[in-house]
Amino acid sequence: MEHNYSPVFWFTGLSGAGKTTTAEALLQRLKSEGKRAELLDGDVLRAVISKGLGFSREDRMENIRRIVYISKLLSRNGVIVLVSAITPYQAMRDYARSELPGYTEIYVDCPLEECERRDVKGLYAKARSAQLANFTGVGDPYEVPQCPDLVLRTDRTTLEENMQRIRKLISSSGLEWRGPV
Repeated sequence: MEHNYSPVFWFTGLSGAGKTTTAEALLQRLKSEGKRAELLDGDVLRAVISKGLGFSREDRMENIRRIVYISKLLSRNGVIVLVSAITPYQAMRDYARSELPGYTEIYVDCPLEECERRDVKGLYAKARSAQLANFTGVGDPYEVPQCPDLVLRTDRTTLEENMQRIRKLISSSGLEWRGPV
């Protein structure tokens, strides 16, 4: 049986870079246009479907496998999927791209210093004081995406400018989805 898949917009970047803020803004725009869309937030999913997983490379990969699985189910059923997850390793993003038809990678690029400044949860401070091990960007690497479909510099551009860039990407790439228009 052949399926038509809706796009999956995968927002990757450091904690505090603006992934979820950007994805939530896109979600609201899509829904206001009558499109079926869902946001899968890495923090929320980790608390629900990946509870018990740690932050080893293997556990992080398992977390991404679960997110990819849910994304594929939604996409296959005509839902535009927005994923906001750090996804620190290139191998994880390559896996997601290979498994998800319509995968579009959006690298939310923001300098580490700015992410630390924005950190309302105090995670970077905990990582720097060794209270939090394997924190991406401090105790564990973030591998910059090799070929993202779009790069957003949230320290240099406004949310509205980033929304315009995403919409331009959508229209120029010919991404289309099923469901209400």
